Amino acid sequence: MCSARYYEQRTLAPSSENRLLTTKMKTEEDQGSNEERKGRMTIVLGLVTFIAAFGSSFQYGYNVSVINSPAPFMQDFYNETYFERYGEYMSEDLMTALWSLTVSFFPLGGFFGSLMVGPMVNTCGRKGTLLINNVFSIIPAILMGISKVASTFEVIIVCRIVIGICAGLSSNVVPMYLGEMSPKNLRGAVGVVPQLFITIGILAAQILGMRMILGSSEGWPILMGLTGVPAALQLLCLPFFPESPRYLLIQKGDEEKAKAALKKLRGWDDVEDEMEEMRKEDQVEKAEGKMSVCALFTYRGLRWQLISIIVMMMGQQLSGVNGVYYYADSIYENAGVKKDDVQFVTVGTGAVNVVMTLVAVFIVEALGRRILLLAGFGICCVACAVLTVALNLKDTVSWMPYISIACVISYVIGHAIGASPIPSVMIIEMFLQSSRPAAFMVGGSVHWLSNFTVGLVFKYMEKGLGPYCFLVFCGICLVTVIYIFLIVPETKNKTFMEINQSMAKRNGIELQADKEELKDFTAVSVPYSKKNEAGRNSAL
Repeated sequence: MCSARYYEQRTLAPSSENRLLTTKMKTEEDQGSNEERKGRMTIVLGLVTFIAAFGSSFQYGYNVSVINSPAPFMQDFYNETYFERYGEYMSEDLMTALWSLTVSFFPLGGFFGSLMVGPMVNTCGRKGTLLINNVFSIIPAILMGISKVASTFEVIIVCRIVIGICAGLSSNVVPMYLGEMSPKNLRGAVGVVPQLFITIGILAAQILGMRMILGSSEGWPILMGLTGVPAALQLLCLPFFPESPRYLLIQKGDEEKAKAALKKLRGWDDVEDEMEEMRKEDQVEKAEGKMSVCALFTYRGLRWQLISIIVMMMGQQLSGVNGVYYYADSIYENAGVKKDDVQFVTVGTGAVNVVMTLVAVFIVEALGRRILLLAGFGICCVACAVLTVALNLKDTVSWMPYISIACVISYVIGHAIGASPIPSVMIIEMFLQSSRPAAFMVGGSVHWLSNFTVGLVFKYMEKGLGPYCFLVFCGICLVTVIYIFLIVPETKNKTFMEINQSMAKRNGIELQADKEELKDFTAVSVPYSKKNEAGRNSAL
């Protein structure tokens, strides 16, 4: 929109008083138009958010939880298949090793998928990467679905790493795609939606995995194969939605397609403000060049942004969320829940996770990212500390098991409102277009390696430390809270360039006032063209 200065220069009123009055009226009218548009969720933006999140994030969550309930039946299948081949049942050590591979290959595949993010999104685009990624879901889903009929358990183990690659790509590309398409006042809410669908996927796997549904010796192949359904839906629907306008303009240089995509997403024709903001970002990008992972680690101007995402992603996984879920069943049993009923309580915990993540979608724009991070990790810290005490006193104090249940639920709430959904939003907002793919590669790699590490060492921690293992998680949450309080800024309702500028002082970078792309964004909006770009820069 044009500034007050622009209107003042264009007004033809004879007196200065009338001119100023006209200026004020036009400026207020302009601001009113902006207020009406603020926060608008169009049908196109809503649908593309749903298709991207359901087709990718949902199946990520689904595959995190899908093998938990049918594990005994799947292990029986491994053993029976081995007996048919060799005439004897496999040893306990071999079974443990094979099942450990089945479980741990998923996060390992996620790590490999994270390494593919940068090259794929820069070459194929955000939407193109998501479409290609469906191959890593549909083919494994079919193979796992027929594994019992084909009498091969090896294919399940291999497919778990391929499904992990799919999850590694989707967990990074979906937030990037949706974040780049959203208006700044909705970016946080839309950015939390992928995490919401991850929790819905976990809950869906828990429900479908119940003994009376598909968590049985006959039903588990269908349960494993259902992961291909969301991927197929995305493959059919996503081509009808636009690519990221930022990708089209900044990386492809196609202004017309970028503007058309932006008009379709916003639902109105006047998108010049956002186009101008992207052009300014493009000018900065051309000065910096495309950022690789190695360059990201050595570039002083993004030092604290990089450290921040590493700390938040490590805190997210090393805070013990998988350990708490693993311990939950025994906690419920110690509290007096019957063994057959534990699955229902577990589903209830999954439902709490979904509801609280949904709450985060609605409050993230009101409260901001920083307060949710502090509250989320803070709640997890306190819950782990109290849980340690409750587990140690469960045999001496009759009501302590119920405190344990409350701690598990509190921990899930804390993770759902802050620790789980917000770090990915922060990666989107703290990095510009040229460095964002590399940042997601780093953040995703840290996420999956930390996930893999917890899965690998938790049983040893549990055996060596018992309930005191949660003090380790408590300490990690506390360190993360302190770091966020001291370093991480609030990014709510700011443009990518404004956030980048706010971190410049901490990085020890002085912005040059004579560069247009680093000046105040309230300056007069000037129609963009390559013809007048050099003249405009020199004049400034």
